[in-house]
Amino acid sequence: MLGEIVGAAGIVGDRTRTASLWHAGRTRPPLCNDEEQHVKVLRIHGVEDIRIGEEPLPEPGEGQVRVRMAYGGICGSDLHYYFHGASGVFVLREPLTPGHEMAGTVDADPSGEFAPGTPVTIAPATYGEPQPGLEDRPHLWPGGAYFGSASTTPHTQGGMAEYKVVPSSMLRVLPDGLDLTTAALAEPLSVALHAVTIAGSLEGKSVLVIGCGPIGLCVVAAALARGAASVGASDMLAGPLERAAGLGASETYPAADGGVPQTHYDVVFECSGVAPAISTAIAAARRAGTVVQVGNLPNEPIGVNLGPMVSKELVYRATFRFNDEMDDAVALLAANPGMAAIITHVISADDAERAFAVARDSQASGKVLVALWPDA
Repeated sequence: MLGEIVGAAGIVGDRTRTASLWHAGRTRPPLCNDEEQHVKVLRIHGVEDIRIGEEPLPEPGEGQVRVRMAYGGICGSDLHYYFHGASGVFVLREPLTPGHEMAGTVDADPSGEFAPGTPVTIAPATYGEPQPGLEDRPHLWPGGAYFGSASTTPHTQGGMAEYKVVPSSMLRVLPDGLDLTTAALAEPLSVALHAVTIAGSLEGKSVLVIGCGPIGLCVVAAALARGAASVGASDMLAGPLERAAGLGASETYPAADGGVPQTHYDVVFECSGVAPAISTAIAAARRAGTVVQVGNLPNEPIGVNLGPMVSKELVYRATFRFNDEMDDAVALLAANPGMAAIITHVISADDAERAFAVARDSQASGKVLVALWPDA
């Protein structure tokens, strides 16, 4: 069940009311042309140091659109930057605005292509240099960037701000009936759909998802939408398993109990990024089955039992972010309103520290969204 929208002073509304503030047909009051006008932005300055700052109202140039941001989802990389000051090998070297799971409304488009108030989500990737043999996989081209990432210097700032200017090519217009809170799931659902694409056809197959955080939950939903005959789920905690069952997982396995069936599933998605879970995934896959590595892994040697991979002739695939699945993700969210259950909390940007603490608590939360000052 969706959690309350919480601000520093307590409950300020529910999801339906807040979504109505961002109705597609409503435009915000016109902004003055004062060059000194400033808007709010969240920035991570260091370990457990997130602050509300100000920056000049950004102005869109040619080929760009200014978006009034509504919601930003907290991703695992955002949590790593906030709680550890780094995400993998990417270390904070300057204040970073987090957020690459975004939804909002068009505020200004100099070209006139997008009307003010148009509801959108945003594809957060900028592609790098094309590579021979990778023409159809631009997300793997070196030199690219991703919103809310310290992989570049200067860092690529994310979307947790009142306003953000983006290339118009990044916008995905929302269909009627898809509210902005649910639309913030488009990016993580794209990641899940890409993993499903890497796995191959799931039609009529048995599937296991290991690790039922927000990405794992999206994989559960995506696998069922792509025709899986059944989906099982495994996690260390009861809360994520309950959420997976609510999305349609027919079997749930507490990981600590060691009850995951061996040599059973056609396709296994490993979404936790924890070494023992990889061994479990390999053991759970049937002979000639497929294991897809979705969870990020540390860039260091880890202990994994690969013996069954050889004896069962498994296919082991890895998946990175997503390619061109965002349009499919938007359509899937519109057609399956029950996927909104992945979102458990919507918390005000004024209470960002609490939002990150709740998002870190996997037992209590699925996807946590930050409401980016909707009443401002």
